[in-house]
Amino acid sequence: MESVTVIHPRYAETDQMGVVYHGNYITWFEVARSDFFKALGYSYRRLESEGVILPVIEVGCEYFKPALYDEPVEIKTTVKLFKGVRFGLSYRVYEKASGELLARGFSHHAFTDKDLKPVNIKKINPVVHQIILKAMEARQWKKDD
Repeated sequence: MESVTVIHPRYAETDQMGVVYHGNYITWFEVARSDFFKALGYSYRRLESEGVILPVIEVGCEYFKPALYDEPVEIKTTVKLFKGVRFGLSYRVYEKASGELLARGFSHHAFTDKDLKPVNIKKINPVVHQIILKAMEARQWKKDD
């Protein structure tokens, strides 16, 4: 499964040349991650209200071409990693008008309780475990994600 998030780069996210600052991509990944969970039918907010949080343990981004002010981008998100207490997503950022790949990134997370103690999602929430497994099986791109 893949979710799609559309971002319209704001002026505040760019430099004087209208190029999006590289750190904003990480913020966009967070927006895309929230949208991904909504697309699964199990929102991030719901997961947190049930006592499970997903702190970031690693994040990265590879840039190919700059995103520009007010030129919409699409972020396609899919599951990259899913093991007991670890979870990872892959993100691809495309220029919406041309479909050209601008950047590729990832975020890795730990399933934890509110005290940041690792939890096995399969044991504490089998429904979420199954939803994520199905999303991983249905991902549309696998190479270099």
